[in-house]
Amino acid sequence: MYKEIIEDLKKALELSPSNLPLRLRLGKCFEAIYDFENAEKEYLEILKRDGNFSEAKEGLANVYFSLGKYNAALVVIEEISSDDEHNISLLVLHCKTLIKLGEVGNAQEIYKRILILNPDFSDEEIDSQLRIKANSPTHEIDEELATSFEKPKVNFAAIGGMEDVKNEISLKIIQPLNHPELYKAYGKKIGGGILLYGPPGCGKTHIARATAGEINANFINVGINDILEMWIGNSERNLHEIFETARKNTPCVIFIDEIDALGANRNDMAKSGGRTLINQFLAELDGINSDNEGILILAATNTPWHLDPAFRRPGRFDRIIFVAPPDVNAREEIFKLHLEEKPVEKIDYQKLAKLSKDFSGADIKATIDVAIEEKLQESFKTGKLEAISGKSLLKAIKRVNASTKEWFSSAKNYALYANDSGLYDDILAYLNIKK
Repeated sequence: MYKEIIEDLKKALELSPSNLPLRLRLGKCFEAIYDFENAEKEYLEILKRDGNFSEAKEGLANVYFSLGKYNAALVVIEEISSDDEHNISLLVLHCKTLIKLGEVGNAQEIYKRILILNPDFSDEEIDSQLRIKANSPTHEIDEELATSFEKPKVNFAAIGGMEDVKNEISLKIIQPLNHPELYKAYGKKIGGGILLYGPPGCGKTHIARATAGEINANFINVGINDILEMWIGNSERNLHEIFETARKNTPCVIFIDEIDALGANRNDMAKSGGRTLINQFLAELDGINSDNEGILILAATNTPWHLDPAFRRPGRFDRIIFVAPPDVNAREEIFKLHLEEKPVEKIDYQKLAKLSKDFSGADIKATIDVAIEEKLQESFKTGKLEAISGKSLLKAIKRVNASTKEWFSSAKNYALYANDSGLYDDILAYLNIKK
């Protein structure tokens, strides 16, 4: 079909070589059959005769892009874009060209203009490069922080066991605030970072909040969704805003859960977006162009082996603490804390603690929930409040599987075979394994 049309257009142009709309049609036909070299010749011929023919310029830009001549395409696009700011097809070409040239920030600005003109616009190629997740581009970090900024009322007294963890945090965070003159005399900064790692559900988030409560500090609980955004560059900006908010409200504890999702090893990353975010994270930790005095950073992860090694350098997360499952005494305390102010009778807490070996704090809570559900069913039948008994809790323990076992089966391999620096010796010690 196109071949016949092309032949007819050529014959017509022989009779009327200065008919530019006709020549434009020929150029588009060449484009349609991917004959970009001939399309380029026709568009150039048009521009030789009329240098202001915008449709020929756009066609030429498309051809240059298709031929991989991205710099040439950009020159043409920039020449005509100022005169046609509402041309979505030209804006899309502009955006794609900038992406090919690695100018992601400028591409973002063009894409935002496209979405203003057409909020429903979507392009798989552009989205794959510029979007991290499907969120609104108008996400406001200040609103998110307003909901997570708090002064916790809990302190270490509300944490059952974990004495070693509390002592290390006290040395690194609490004592510097209580005795700032001593630390300054030794040239030690007040603040810094601690990385908490261990199986899920063992109280990493709880101890971070209690740390802030212990020192009467502000507390910012940072989730992944508070930082990651669809626009590459906005995630870095969000992270900076979080640290700036903390710097204005010292002393302040920033708690970052699932930090491995933000600080994964850069060697494992194929895309540059994640690398840029990690670099921004490291810059914030180092306090480049900022003062981090009084900023206390606690982070938690279940998989420290996936974290970029740069995070463990001095001045960053230089104190790494293993948060083990609660021991028998801690389990007893956790049972007591969770059952406080609930209707209970005849409970042997020591027995519960001994029979719940390897249980995390979350597992203990799940056990109590199972027992409560059983008592609710009984209450519906009897019409009166049925108390939680030791017998019902022992029965519930048998129905709950310790979630920590799966984590240790994986962690043991890293501790045995990827532990040159002794980073995971605490795991081996907990498992009674000698190297």
